[in-house]
Amino acid sequence: MKNVDIRQFSLYVAWLVSVVATLGSLYFSEIRGFVPCELCWYQRILMYPLSLILGIATFQNDRSVKKYVLPMAIIGWSISFFHYLEQKVPGFAEIKPCANGVPCSAEYINWLGFITIPFLALVAFTLIALLMLLIRRPKNN
Repeated sequence: MKNVDIRQFSLYVAWLVSVVATLGSLYFSEIRGFVPCELCWYQRILMYPLSLILGIATFQNDRSVKKYVLPMAIIGWSISFFHYLEQKVPGFAEIKPCANGVPCSAEYINWLGFITIPFLALVAFTLIALLMLLIRRPKNN
């Protein structure tokens, strides 16, 4: 049996993660009726285009997309991490980056005591960033 190298599927898996994250956020807001806070919007602004960019790159087998996707994933990861800390660490909630509407410290879901919507986004951005790091550079012809 031949060993399977995850690197050959990393672009496809990253696209799949971004699509699941995008559909998940739409499910929470459009079906469950959860109003996104300001930090949630910033995370969406970074995740939604990744679905399109990674989808096109996957079908074109364009591994050079890494240089565009990785910075977006790292910025999204940073926002998600800060948002998660704001929900779970009392001192961070006092910073209050959200001025209007839903407070960023609100937890619509809290599965197993630690899984919140920002945590799910954090996992998605982490996976996408790691998968981008696994992509091999295209060989020069």
